[in-house]
Amino acid sequence: MKRGDLLIITIIAAVALFFLVPRWFPGDASENNHIKNLTADITLNGKLFKTIELTKEEQIIEIKSTRGTNVIKVHDYGVEMYDTDCPDKVCQTFGFIDRPKQSIICLPHRVMVEINGVQDVGDEPDVIVN
Repeated sequence: MKRGDLLIITIIAAVALFFLVPRWFPGDASENNHIKNLTADITLNGKLFKTIELTKEEQIIEIKSTRGTNVIKVHDYGVEMYDTDCPDKVCQTFGFIDRPKQSIICLPHRVMVEINGVQDVGDEPDVIVN
């Protein structure tokens, strides 16, 4: 290896670290406040059942319908399907969700929980073709 090869390797490693290191540190306060102001819509049979604010404090929400019962647990600025009496319990495998556009769906009970976020410019289409 020559001196030029070492220089190129060092530059590539420095650029890679420049992009990777910020991921290891928590974001600034404005980013954390944005995440803490999320809400989730709970839909039952295709109609809005309730809109909840995602908080750090624990909340238990029970949804009873003719099809069955779902229990949703809100905590740590996210939500999860805590308990259900549906036969397959697939909705519990979605786990804890805490980011916009993530959802939990229980098909047998027709329940959907979807986290809402702030729409930014990136959500608009780039081009509309006629």
